[in-house]
Amino acid sequence: MTNKEIANFFKETATLMEIHGENSFKAKNYASTAFRLEQTKEDVANLEYNSLLELGFSKGSADKVLQVVQSGSLPAYDELVHKTPKGVIEMLRIKGLGGKKIAQLWKELDITTVDQLYLECKSGKVAEIKGFGGKTEQKIIQEIEFIRSSSTFLKYNEAELYIEKLLELLESVKKEGDSISVVGDYRRNCEVVDQIEFLIATESKEWYAKTLDEVGDLEHQPVVSGPYTWKGITVENSFPVKVMFSSHQRFVSNQLLLSSSPRHLSLKGEGEKTLYETALEKDFNSEEEIYESLSLPYFIPELREGSIEKELLKKGIPEIVSDDDLKGILHNHSTYSDGMYSLKEMALECKRLGYSYFGIADHSKSAFYANGLNEKRIEEQHQEIDALNKELAPFKVFKGIESDILSNGSLDYEESALKTFDYIVASVHSQLNMDEEKATKRLIKAIENPYTTILGHPTGRLLLRRNGYPIHFEKVIDACARNNVCIEINANPWRLDLDWRWVYLAQEKGVLLSINPDAHSKEGLQDMRYGVKVARKGALEPKNTLNAKTLEEIEKYFTL
Repeated sequence: MTNKEIANFFKETATLMEIHGENSFKAKNYASTAFRLEQTKEDVANLEYNSLLELGFSKGSADKVLQVVQSGSLPAYDELVHKTPKGVIEMLRIKGLGGKKIAQLWKELDITTVDQLYLECKSGKVAEIKGFGGKTEQKIIQEIEFIRSSSTFLKYNEAELYIEKLLELLESVKKEGDSISVVGDYRRNCEVVDQIEFLIATESKEWYAKTLDEVGDLEHQPVVSGPYTWKGITVENSFPVKVMFSSHQRFVSNQLLLSSSPRHLSLKGEGEKTLYETALEKDFNSEEEIYESLSLPYFIPELREGSIEKELLKKGIPEIVSDDDLKGILHNHSTYSDGMYSLKEMALECKRLGYSYFGIADHSKSAFYANGLNEKRIEEQHQEIDALNKELAPFKVFKGIESDILSNGSLDYEESALKTFDYIVASVHSQLNMDEEKATKRLIKAIENPYTTILGHPTGRLLLRRNGYPIHFEKVIDACARNNVCIEINANPWRLDLDWRWVYLAQEKGVLLSINPDAHSKEGLQDMRYGVKVARKGALEPKNTLNAKTLEEIEKYFTL
């Protein structure tokens, strides 16, 4: 079990205790244990009792952690779950509903399911409960509708785990001469995926179907399957899995058809035929050959969305940024704020991964919940950076900060502190419940601050968990262009923000984009590749990518 999985038992136990009105001191102990687990670098599942004590866990907490590791659960958690309606537990997913509010809904309106809660909100009864009101009621409705709409999707990185495992299995049993390809949303690097899809060219459909039937993590659904399609779901979360079979001759054409949006397939080349008609009517040896037959340039799968293809046809498809183009990472966190590793550990890992520079952008002082840096601690960090740069040269650590954009659009800190940084990532972390006008004005004021270098995760979204605040993208992009401010493509799989749909417009307006993982751990640095996938969907060029600049180039850029 991971630290996060263990911590979830303690988090939910604390909330369930609150719902049942149990001892608040005990509930806080469970919550604090969860926090400590999430902040611990060591894999606690491999630690003994005394090691847990050395890490600061109390004797009682250490005992309970070991119980979870050894038994896969927690007695207090099991007891609380047993006496709590399943629907009440499901309410824990609704953002903004804590234990006390859920207890009110349960006790005062006898609400025991999410569906019941939705109907009572729609009827206006929830607004009548003390402490709720109309705004809270509407927010609950929106959150439930968001959960319902997103429950049929997986984030790209979650789908990746299933796909890699299944692809490895299928490749291990592949018969000579057969071909296997991932298709669908995943092959186009979409940020969320609605099903896992494979295409197999074979004359031995039964062989692969039998293999899939025997996978313990999958459940076959014969009723919706067919002679050329195996359909099933993942046992863990009932996510759809679809494996399609093709003849060898039709494999390439089917691969294109199953890896492109309908709008992309409507593209026409020379003559009147579309990509769709051409791929449907003929057999080809490669996808490139299909485009070539229509005198069209080859579009990589990421670009097959039917969004910017016509613009690219006019200008020509440019060189598109790849992982190898990136020379450094500029948005990262350390133990100075809420990161899991020291500044030096993060910098060394960045260097080990082959980058030339590392930018630390810990949270600013208004982010007290994330141990944001006050002015004194900024000085301490800068002294450590100076020492590290002497030690690690020619590799360089840049002095950055993720400055909160305050409610009025100002940056955290006075000018005397802001001018000490090499660069500043300006981000919104608080008061996210804004309408488009307010959010846009707030961002633009921060963009117009002369110390702002990069606009961080522009909408604050968390995929499948939280909608971002609405912004007028064109106005924000134009403001960045006027003020020479970069826009971040936040590579964290939960964010992928700036959304790929706005990447092309940003670079067309002359705005540089910066791909960053917002890493809070050494492992988080590996998320850079997800940001690159987003960038490639927007046809981002290396020349328009801030951290594709060499060390010498970016040093010069920061002094402009």
